Amino acid sequence: MSDCLYVFAAEPHSGKAVVAQGVLEALARRYPRVAVFRPVAFPTGADDGVITSALSRHPLPIPPEDLSGCSLSDFQQAGREGRLDQLVQHILDRYHALEDTVDFILVVGTDLTEVAEGVGFDFNARLAANLGAPVLHLVTAIDRTPEAIATAARIHGDALLGQDVQVVATVANRVPAELVDDTRAALKSLGSHAGFIGVLPELADLAAPTVGEAAQALDARILAGSEVRLSRSILHVRVGAMEVADMLSRIVDETLLITAADRADAILGAVAAGQSKAGPQIVGLVLTGGFDPHPKVLDIVRGSTSDPPPMLTVSGDTLQTAKAILEIRPRLASAGSRKIQQAIRAVDQHLDLDELLDQVVETDIRVVTPALFEYQLIRRARAARKRIVLPEGTDPRILEAAGRLRDREVAQLILLGDVDLITRKALELGISLDGLTLIDPDTSDLRSDFAKELHRLRAHRGLTEEAAWDQVTDVSYFGTLMVHLGHADGMVSGAMHSTAHTIRPALQILKTAPGSSIVSSVFLMALADRVLIYGDCAVIPDPNPEELASIALDAAATARRFHIEPRVAMLSYSTGSSGSGAQVDKVREATRIARERAPDLPIEGPIQYDAAIDAGVARTKLPDSQVAGRATVFIFPDLNTGNNTYKAVQRSSGAVAIGPVLQGLAKPVNDLSRGCTVPDIINTVAITAVQAAEEEA
Repeated sequence: MSDCLYVFAAEPHSGKAVVAQGVLEALARRYPRVAVFRPVAFPTGADDGVITSALSRHPLPIPPEDLSGCSLSDFQQAGREGRLDQLVQHILDRYHALEDTVDFILVVGTDLTEVAEGVGFDFNARLAANLGAPVLHLVTAIDRTPEAIATAARIHGDALLGQDVQVVATVANRVPAELVDDTRAALKSLGSHAGFIGVLPELADLAAPTVGEAAQALDARILAGSEVRLSRSILHVRVGAMEVADMLSRIVDETLLITAADRADAILGAVAAGQSKAGPQIVGLVLTGGFDPHPKVLDIVRGSTSDPPPMLTVSGDTLQTAKAILEIRPRLASAGSRKIQQAIRAVDQHLDLDELLDQVVETDIRVVTPALFEYQLIRRARAARKRIVLPEGTDPRILEAAGRLRDREVAQLILLGDVDLITRKALELGISLDGLTLIDPDTSDLRSDFAKELHRLRAHRGLTEEAAWDQVTDVSYFGTLMVHLGHADGMVSGAMHSTAHTIRPALQILKTAPGSSIVSSVFLMALADRVLIYGDCAVIPDPNPEELASIALDAAATARRFHIEPRVAMLSYSTGSSGSGAQVDKVREATRIARERAPDLPIEGPIQYDAAIDAGVARTKLPDSQVAGRATVFIFPDLNTGNNTYKAVQRSSGAVAIGPVLQGLAKPVNDLSRGCTVPDIINTVAITAVQAAEEEA
C-alpha cells in the first residue's frame, strides 16, 4: 500500500503545480494530515510557491523548510561538484523525517525549467524509485497532435519503467479543447502500463501570467491600482502606439496595454474605456521610458470613480518590455487564491481523482532499491525493538555497530564476553556503553540454568553435566541458549567465528521451524538499482531435489518478509527443456516439487542466470514466462555455484551482500562474514530483529 505519490514531468511548462494542487485537495478529503514535499525547492523551502500555497490551504505544524529536500542553489552546486549521490541521500533522509509526521505525502518533482532536462529526468526517477513512490506522469500537449502526445508519454513512460519507477497515472495537460477526446483515445492505446489515463484541457487563464507577476518580472513601480487587481490574468498584450480611437478598436478584454509614459491620450483613453460598458476592460497599463506620466494625468487616473486598472512604470523601452512580458512563465502559487481555486476546480472536473487515488493507495512496490530496502529494514526493526545478542562483544566492529544501533534505537543489544575487556576496548574507541547490556558467560547467573538445559537437550548424544557446564561458556552456545530460553529474540555472530561455529549450536538447540525440513541460507544482494535474494550460498553443499525445493520456498518467504515480491528462478546451465543431464534433471525435479507445494508462487526452472535477469534474453528464450527477465529470487543448484556467484557479483559490480541470512530455524540466528564491515553488522542485526518480529506476528 502506498502512502505517497510523485508528480513528475519530463518536460518544462507541464503545469505540475496545477495538477498537484487539485490532487492535494482530493487527498485532503481522505487524510487528516497531507503534506507537499519538494525534493528541490525554488528558490528555498520557505519561499517555494508550491509549498506556501499548499500550507495556505492545509496548514501543518511543520516549518516550510522541512517540506523540501534542498534548495535550488544546493542542487546546482552539488551537480557542479559531482555530489548528486550524497544529495540524493540527504533528500531521502529529509523525506523520511517528514514521513512519520503525516498521513500522506505528495511529492512535486524538480522544475525542469531550472535544471538541465536530462539531469532532471534521471534525478527525479531515481528519487521516485528510492522512495518507493508511484508516479503521476505529466505530458505537455503544447504544439503536439494527439499522436505526438501519446508518443511522448510512451517514450518517457518506458524510460521511467526502465529505471524501476512505477507509473500509476499518465495525464496529458494543456490539451486544446477540440483535441481532448482524440488525446484520451491516443493515450488509451498505450495499454495498462500507462496506468490511469487523464486529459486536462488548456485553460487560458491558468496559463497566463498575472499583472502582479508582470510587475515583478519587469521590476516595475506601481503607480495606481489596488492589490486585488494585480491578480488579474493577462490574456492579451497590445502596444498603444496609434491614435486613441484606432488603439481602442484593437484592444479586447483582459489586455495589458503597453505605451510610453508621455502618451497622456492613450493612458486616459484606456482608463475611460474601462469605466464604460462599451469599452474594452484592460487588466493594466505598463508605461515605458523610465519616467512618470504628467502629475495631472496621474491624479485623474488615481481619482477614477471606480477602481482603476494597475498602472506600472518601467525603465525599458516599449519593444523590450513587450518581449519581456511574453517570456513570463506564470507560477500558480504566486497568482493568488482565485487562480488556485480555478486550478482545483479544473482538475476535479476533468480527472476522476477518486479512481486515481484508489490506484495509488493500492499500488504495491515491485522493485525494492537498496536505499529503500535499508530504510524499510531499519524502520521495521526500530518499531520492533527486539533484544538481539551479539556474542563477539570484544570485536571493535561489533562495538562500533552496537553504538550506532543503540543511537538509532534499532534494537536492544546484549554483548557477550569479558566485561572488563569490552569496557576497556570501548573506552579506547570512544564508544559509550550506555544502554547496552554486557554479560560474561563465565560469571553470569544464567550459567547454571543454561548448563542444565543444554544437558537436557544433548544428553542423548552423550553430553555430561560437567561438559555442559563448560560448553555453555562458549559465547555461541551461551547466545543461542539466550534465544532458546527467551532472554533474547535473536542472535548475530560470525565476525570472529566460522559459519560452522555459529550454526552448530543453533541446529543442536533451536532446531528447525514448523514447516521447514532443513536450515539453509540466503544473501540479500543490494545491487545498484534493486535488492535480490541468492540462495543457498553458505550451508548445504549439494542439496537433493526435495532440499532444493525447500530452499526455494523458504527463500520466497524470506523475500516476502522483506517486502520483495518473490519471482523464483531455479538456476541451471540449461533453460527450459533445451538441456539434459543429472544436474539439469535435479533442478527440473526441484522445480516440479516447489510448484506442487506452492502453486501460486511464480517459479521458473531450469533457467540460466542471463534469462532470469535480462529481459532481452528472456524474450528470446522464455517469452511467456512470469519469471524470466524479472526474477528476484535466484536458487543455485549447489553451494559451489552459489558461493562463487554471489562473491563474483559482489566484487565485480560493487553490490552489497547482506548475510548469510539463515532460514528454517525455529528462532532467528544469523551469521556474519569474518570480513564484515560495520554497515554489514547493522543490517544483519536489523534483519534479525525483523525476523523475530515476523515470527511473533
